[in-house]
Formats: sequence, structure tokens, C-alpha cells
Amino acid sequence: MRFPNLAAAFGEHAVQVGAIALDRDHAITLAGDLLVASGRVTPQYTLEMVEVVETHGPYIVIAPGIALAHSKPSDAVIETGLSLVVLAEAIPFGNAANDPVRLVIGLCAVDHDGHLDVMQELAIALSDAEYVNSLLNAVDAEHLRSLF
Repeated sequence: MRFPNLAAAFGEHAVQVGAIALDRDHAITLAGDLLVASGRVTPQYTLEMVEVVETHGPYIVIAPGIALAHSKPSDAVIETGLSLVVLAEAIPFGNAANDPVRLVIGLCAVDHDGHLDVMQELAIALSDAEYVNSLLNAVDAEHLRSLF
């Protein structure tokens, strides 16, 4: 299964395998830092991602073990894109139905509609348990990128 829109959305330096997160906010910050490293957002966006969860709760945990960290389009977004952090150890996000989390996907968008094709591919990919397991078992960033 290939995902060309996902491959394009994950910029260079946008994936990390085996990351250590101290808590939920740290895990979100790791995903935001990758968006910054890939040139998709400014550091302000990472702060906005953490604020969203602090304000609205852990609704970003969209499936068992998977969080989609994001904020609204803002001046901090340079270009629409994604990041992906595979945590070495799962951590609680405070979502009773889907905790603990090991995959943290960072999403940034310049508007409300331009990223829908990427989200469609992401939904297809994440609905396949075998594919999710392949993401969880990636040995390094290069291996992870080969899965898109």
C-alpha cells in the first residue's frame, strides 16, 4: 500500500523513531519540533498544539495508541504538513478509551481545506492494523519513510 500524499506531507526531518517522551505535553512538543525542523511551522505552533490539548482535553487521541496533535491554521504555519513520532514507550494522554499512546502525528495546515487529501490517506493508513504495526516496528526514520 503506497500513500503519495502522505509521503509528500512528511517533510525532511519530520519523522522520529524510538523517541522518549516524559509526558503528554512532551510527546506533543516532540511532534511540533519535527514540524519546525521540516520547515512547516514556527516554534509558536508547537506551543499552540500543547494549548489545544490543555484547553480541550485529549480528544486528539483518535484511535488506540494514536494521537493527532494539531492546532488551527495560523500565522505560525508556513506550509501544510505532517510529522510522526514513534515513542519507545507508550505514555498516557488522559484518554480512557485509547490510552496509552505510542504514535504521535503532528498536523499543520495553512487553511481548513487544503489538507483533506492528506487526511483521507492518513485515515486509510491508520485503519489498517497491519500498517500501524509496521509503523510501530520501524527500526529508524529511513525505514519509517519507506512505508509511505
